[in-house]
Amino acid sequence: MSGAPDPKADTMTATDDERALLEISDLTVTFSTDRGPVEAVRGAALTVRSGETVAVVGESGSGKSTLASAINGLLAANGRVTAGTITFDGTDLLTLPERRMNAVRGRRIGLVPQDPMSNLNPLVPVGRQISEIFRIHGVATGRAARDRAIQLLDSVGIPDPHHRYRQYPHEFSGGMRQRVLIAMGLACRPRLLIADEPTSALDVTVQKVVLDLLDELTTSMGTAVLLVTHDLALAAERADRVVVMQRGAVVESGPASTVLTNPRNEYTRRLLAAAPSLATGSLVGEQPPSDEHDARPAIEAVGLRKEYPVRRGAFGRRSRFVAVDDVSFSVPRGRTVGIVGESGSGKSTTAKMLLMLEPSTSGDIVFDDRTVTATTGRDLIAFRRRVQPVFQNPYAALDPRYPVGDTVREPLEVHRIGTREEQDARVAELLTQVALDPALADRYPHELSGGQRQRVAIARALALDPEVVILDEPVSALDVLVQAQILDLLVELQRRLGLSYVFISHDLAVVRILCHHVHVMRGGRIVESGSPATLFQDPQHEYTRELLAAIPSGAPEAAPTI
Repeated sequence: MSGAPDPKADTMTATDDERALLEISDLTVTFSTDRGPVEAVRGAALTVRSGETVAVVGESGSGKSTLASAINGLLAANGRVTAGTITFDGTDLLTLPERRMNAVRGRRIGLVPQDPMSNLNPLVPVGRQISEIFRIHGVATGRAARDRAIQLLDSVGIPDPHHRYRQYPHEFSGGMRQRVLIAMGLACRPRLLIADEPTSALDVTVQKVVLDLLDELTTSMGTAVLLVTHDLALAAERADRVVVMQRGAVVESGPASTVLTNPRNEYTRRLLAAAPSLATGSLVGEQPPSDEHDARPAIEAVGLRKEYPVRRGAFGRRSRFVAVDDVSFSVPRGRTVGIVGESGSGKSTTAKMLLMLEPSTSGDIVFDDRTVTATTGRDLIAFRRRVQPVFQNPYAALDPRYPVGDTVREPLEVHRIGTREEQDARVAELLTQVALDPALADRYPHELSGGQRQRVAIARALALDPEVVILDEPVSALDVLVQAQILDLLVELQRRLGLSYVFISHDLAVVRILCHHVHVMRGGRIVESGSPATLFQDPQHEYTRELLAAIPSGAPEAAPTI
């Protein structure tokens, strides 16, 4: 079947047309770059009716976030709309002067951006940031604005809103910060809310709570939602209609139930086929290690405990917060052990202790049959050559000031391995190993895609020939196509190099296809363990059942193969 979009895919009656709140027609957005003009959006069209939710899906670089930014007039300085119209509530937004556009933003078109830590001012209390929105738009000032902000915090489920009003963003959890952004986006009861990847950094249980809250509030206000996401299951579950973008163009659109269960476009079918689900087959199999040597643990956690001192208020009593409590598990050689749980469960703290980046309060780490918990000096350096990390965010993990080659070379220089020529050869070898062109060694991180950056991070982790790699949410920031490529790469490297992985994730579907064994953490403790098939098909602990129930039950579960 042809990959071209069907012009009848999203037709509307004349009555529907009259109710259109947002209509984008033939939109082209062009960026000026050192390599010449680049069209990030090409001839795009979509419609959002009053009160409905429309999801825009596509991989990184498809143009979906650029499209959303164009609606609000928030394109980067080197970007501009070069063709088309954006009509909102009967007005072409592209014809408005900046002063009038400022009145539209926040008041009539709200925004919930992706990363709360980048979009909340760390130096200003959360409540004041909400109050400022009321002041800017002339809704309320002074005490009235404060009272409205507290009421809004309460409405988005922030406990003790009077106290929380005075707190700073770092004193909120990730889910709570995302609720604050929802409160800010809906503060002036806008007619349209643009939600740009609003839950991509949240675990499934918090994601469900946040999305349920968003649905409830927008429904009660009659607010339409433009949901930008790379999560097809989420789009299937939450949207009335879906618009699929590829390389800046809309390639398919229509009712969510139709597009995501019976896609016409080849690209949509590829997205659906790449989306992991609990029904997806394992990439690694679940057979036990094949011989006695392989069965020896590569690394073990024995009764690990981590406590942090905390103080309640400026003059409050000191107490101890237990982040990890009596955690024990082993990682067989050449196998992948997954650790899953919601934010605050202790899984990342456990990873830091395994990497010897965070000292344990008690318990031991056993590596290569030796207790290494108190290792220092040269022995610690030797340990870190053999146990390497890959972290979550490929954008933050690479220094923007250094070319890719220098980033991959850095571990070799730190450990004084090889001459410059030998290091250059090793960098080329490592880039090839992770399926990157060695010519990329001269590029800077901003010149690479998200998937390429994560491959660079993996290449750097492999530079010292480690035996164990600790992967902390390594694919959570990636779209489904790139995520599938990285997971395939990790499996291939494990088979070829005999690597042992500890895979930290909140995505149970990814854990299901990559891991040989899984531990579920809650409140700092392991509450259930087992093979992925057993654990996810017949969970015994209530918390595991809650995690599984929170996974979006959208159409990709039955995605067609290609």
